[in-house]
This record gives sequence, structure tokens and C-alpha cells, in this order.
Amino acid sequence: MASQAHSLSYSGCNFLRQRLVLSTLSGRPVKIRKIRARDDNPGLRDFEASFIRLLDKVTNGSRIEINQTGTTLYYQPGLLYGGSMEHDCSVLRGIGYYLESLLCLAPFMKHPLRIVLRGVTNDQVDPSVDVLKATALPLLKQFGIDGESFELKVVRRGMPPGGGGEVFFSCPVRKVLKPIQLIDPGKIKRIRGMAYSVRVSPQMANRIVDSARSILNKFIPDIYIYTDHMKGINSGKSPGFGLSLVAETTNGTFLSAELASNPQGQGAAMLPEDLGRNCARLLLEEIYRGGCVDSTNQSLALLLMTLGQQDVSKVLLGPLSPYTIDWFDLLAIREALKSLRQHHNSKASILQGSAFFTVQLSQLYMTTGKTAALTIWQRDVGKEMSLLFNILSWFVIALLLRQD
Repeated sequence: MASQAHSLSYSGCNFLRQRLVLSTLSGRPVKIRKIRARDDNPGLRDFEASFIRLLDKVTNGSRIEINQTGTTLYYQPGLLYGGSMEHDCSVLRGIGYYLESLLCLAPFMKHPLRIVLRGVTNDQVDPSVDVLKATALPLLKQFGIDGESFELKVVRRGMPPGGGGEVFFSCPVRKVLKPIQLIDPGKIKRIRGMAYSVRVSPQMANRIVDSARSILNKFIPDIYIYTDHMKGINSGKSPGFGLSLVAETTNGTFLSAELASNPQGQGAAMLPEDLGRNCARLLLEEIYRGGCVDSTNQSLALLLMTLGQQDVSKVLLGPLSPYTIDWFDLLAIREALKSLRQHHNSKASILQGSAFFTVQLSQLYMTTGKTAALTIWQRDVGKEMSLLFNILSWFVIALLLRQD
């Protein structure tokens, strides 16, 4: 076994993907124990093993050790290398499961990443490629990640359980990220969407469009929903249909919602009219939640803010999703904020490593319909300055608690 004295230790299968991504970015090895140890089928699942193989492909020199039962994983990250490659994703999860992590890693690789991913492009669990293309890519451009080689394209569409889809993703390399100031979401100016159908009648997509517009036309006239009906080899291996909607604001904010039909042989059949109306209602709910970043990309925005320059980055978020709150746990912020969450209008300064965070506790743990403002200052400090900032930050917290 490799030397594991300085590795971070975790237990359980939750957030395995996020832990491996942060390990790769930080260069710190991790050891994860008791992965479904009490389950009837213990150990790593096929889609998790596929994700680990993907990390091995995009890095150079990574060391991965898994015990015989698959319940213990040791991962020592190598250099983020990039380049041109292909990867067959597990059909148990969508391509979005893998693409979300690549969006976090690709800008920091040694060479521009050009990768072809094969598998399920649209399902009911993970963000679809259509939504990530419409929302995550504009968010990355806000951080200065842009260029002719920045592209995400659906070559073939694949639905569960068979998959058969294909996606091409390319991303340039950026040494530094620009700070962002996303504090004014603006007003909704237009809605765009994509209604897709594979291995079913093309009329399915048209029926989805009509039902979605019957709700959205009551609020805004500028609505255009494209239809995408792929045939033959481009339609994957399983039938299905779905809809993705994106609302764009006057200030360049993108809010999204999506729905997909039940996989073949699983659950009751879904009418395209019901799917269209339900997806439109989900978009209206996302608009009601507000913020400059939609629920799908909250964690991506926070991660890129912590990896940015020394300048201040600000982002206005709607109610934090459970996934985003767990990201706070992984970034070691939430534990320090638990004792302060009842002081919604105060400020807390927390030092973690070499990053100095100032979090505005204005409805950070919010109720429905409220928004949270998060500001992150990142400064490069030595050990002595780290200790000083740590003492001062907790002194400020003690004063705030004493005032109340």
C-alpha cells in the first residue's frame, strides 16, 4: 500500500465525487472508508468506478487503490493534464454527472481539454447536457473562461436505460479567474427551450411545446422552444422525450428547469402535455427563487469564487439547495456558521487554510423565497498571518454574539 499518513480521511459513499474533485484541485490525497459497508451489495457502484477512471484519464500520475470488496478507496491525485480523449460513461447515471466535475477541473489543466463522452445525455437524476450548455457555460464565461475552443455539443442523444448518446466538450486553459460581481439578477426578458424526442413520434416534441407555452405565454411573449428529433444511430438505444427551459434576464442571468420522461419499462407512462406543463411550472418556481445563479450551478459558482484571484467576488443566490449546503461542509465553512445562523443580519469572518472568507449571513439559512448574499475574499497569507487572521476572526464572532 502507498504511504497514506498525510491523506484526508472520510467515511461513507456520500459526496464521493465532490471529495475526489476537491482532492484533485488541492493536490491532497484522500482515503474513503466504509463505502456502503453495510449494504447487501457493498462497495463502489459502476458509475463511481467509471468516474474514477475518468479522473485517471484527465490526470497524469494519479495513484488509485481499492480493496477487494470496494469499500475502501485511496486516491492520490496527479497533475491535471488534459488533452484529447474519449470516455464511456456508465448508463446508470447521466453524462451530466461526469460533466459537472469536468467543468470544475478543465480550466486548470496543463493542456486544453477535448473529450468525447458517451452514455445517457438526458435522465431524471442528473443535469442534462442541454441545461449545462445553456447555464454553466455562460457562468464560466463570467469568470473569463471563454474562447473559440470553449464548446459543448450534443452529437447523439441517448435516453436511459440503454443510453447511446454522445457529447463533445472542449475547454481552454486559464491560469487565473476573473472576480465576479453578480448581485443584480435583472428582469426576465426571454425564455428559450429544447423539446427533444428519440425513438418516438416527432409529434411528442410538438405536444410538449404547445403545453409549455400554454402556461408561459401568460407571463412573457418572447418565448421560443426548439424541437429536436434525432433519428437512426443519433437517437440512441432507448425511446424517450423531455424538455429543458432556460429564462434569461436583462443582466445576463440564466435560470433553468427540465423534465424527462420515465425510462422504458420503469414507472407509469407520462403524457407529453403533462411533462410540458410541469416543466413550465418548475421554471416559474426557479424564477421565484431568484438569484444570479440557478440551483443547478450554485456550487460551481462558489467553487470558482474560492479559486479566483485576491479581489472580491460577490454573488447573489436564491435559497441554497441541499447540494450547495453540502458543498459548504466540504469547504469547511458551514460548521463555523452553525452557531451564527440565527444572527441573519450580522457578519462572520472565518479563516480556512490560506483563504479568508467573509460571509454575509443575510438569510444564508433562508426560508422559501428569500435570497442569500455570499461574499468571498481570498488572500495569500503565510502561517503567521493565518494565525493572526484566525484569532481576529473568532474575536469578531465573539463580539457579534455578545451584542445580542
